[in-house]
Amino acid sequence: MALIAENKKILEFLELVGRLKHVKRTGWVICNIDECESIAGHMYRMGLMTFLLTEENNPTNLDRFRCLQIALVHDLAECIVGDITPHCGVTPEEKHCQEDEAMKKIAELTGIAGDRMYELYKEYENQSSPEAQFAKDLDRYDMILQAFEYEKRENSPNRLQEFFSATEGKFKHPFIKDLVNELYRQRQEFESKTIVNGNA
Repeated sequence: MALIAENKKILEFLELVGRLKHVKRTGWVICNIDECESIAGHMYRMGLMTFLLTEENNPTNLDRFRCLQIALVHDLAECIVGDITPHCGVTPEEKHCQEDEAMKKIAELTGIAGDRMYELYKEYENQSSPEAQFAKDLDRYDMILQAFEYEKRENSPNRLQEFFSATEGKFKHPFIKDLVNELYRQRQEFESKTIVNGNA
């Protein structure tokens, strides 16, 4: 009987997180981006980026598996509270409170595994480890990379500049800084070509 009750909770957990495959990220919805990414899509690419850490670009020996775990849980609360942004009229304190309560509910459904997810979530929220700080870099980088992809798709250079302005100067890890520089270079090139072609 105990096993049935436990499995029932696990199924509830899986159905909750399954919502993230279908919930669109609020920032893109507000900007009227058609067919924009889901929360799960965002976390998926963040997770894949952790595999790109190597001995050459990871001088501080970040724990790649821990980075991956943090990337996969950092927005998990949004399966209950949704993607709350500064445009939603919710204070940062209230946002944190809502997400913390959601993570506690998620943790209760999955026992020891949930305790681990909650611990990683708090680590990310508090930015209390190098891995959490790297995950924050990934979060910001994926956002501007996605913004650039939408600008290219719509042939609208600089349309989503607010996302670049919001992250400027905030990246810390040298590997991500290098990727940011390359992204900026390609974005500048895209803008120049568009102007030359008379589409701007």
